[in-house]
Amino acid sequence: MAEIYPLSEGVFTVGHDKMFVPFDTDNDILNHRPTGSLLVEVQPFLVVTARDVIIFDTGLGFYNADGELTIHHNLRQHGYEPAMVTKVLMSHLHKDHAGCMVFKDNQGITHTTFPNADYYIYRPEAGFALEKGLPSYNPADIDPILATSQIKWLDGDTGLIDDYIQYTHSGGHCPEHIVFLITDGNDKIFYGGDEAPQLKQLKMNYVAKYDFNGKKAMQLRAGYAEQGRKEGWKFLFYHDTKCPVAML
Repeated sequence: MAEIYPLSEGVFTVGHDKMFVPFDTDNDILNHRPTGSLLVEVQPFLVVTARDVIIFDTGLGFYNADGELTIHHNLRQHGYEPAMVTKVLMSHLHKDHAGCMVFKDNQGITHTTFPNADYYIYRPEAGFALEKGLPSYNPADIDPILATSQIKWLDGDTGLIDDYIQYTHSGGHCPEHIVFLITDGNDKIFYGGDEAPQLKQLKMNYVAKYDFNGKKAMQLRAGYAEQGRKEGWKFLFYHDTKCPVAML
């Protein structure tokens, strides 16, 4: 049975400027933030299967009060070191998902966040991200990893990684978004990135204004929910402030 560990970096508000501002749920008031601000968790996942130690998306790349990368700290809290990660699976390269593929040390030297992992990136998304740039994408977070030998390019509408991780080009939240489905023994684990970011979006049909193709994204979510309910998927919700993992 696969083990699933949410690696929460905290709760944030994000507005039209695409800036992620920490939000204290006990003391801050959402209405005091700019009009239209969304309240979201930023939550990579650690999934340990019979074959791999996997990270789904890498978060913002923030540091904690002790100067340690938040994602490294969170990994260690669960008994894993960064060097133990074997695969990093990227749904897309928006800066809140790809901000910690690499990091700089105290001397300003760039390192891959997970030195022994293969980074799986959808090739069309990398090209689109570098062309589009800020504010949604930060090329400075992306360029360094593309120059390494750790990249494993994903191509085509769908495919398999090591015969048990399916990826599918979905293209609802952003044009080159992909989703993943792991089959590990009897477990089926679905990671939909920003096309299934919160549990409520699988229970309510609505068009989200922040999606590239809102109608398509809504239809995709309905399809994920239907298939996941039938097949007993465990859903991983990157932006859910209350429910990181659920079955329907």
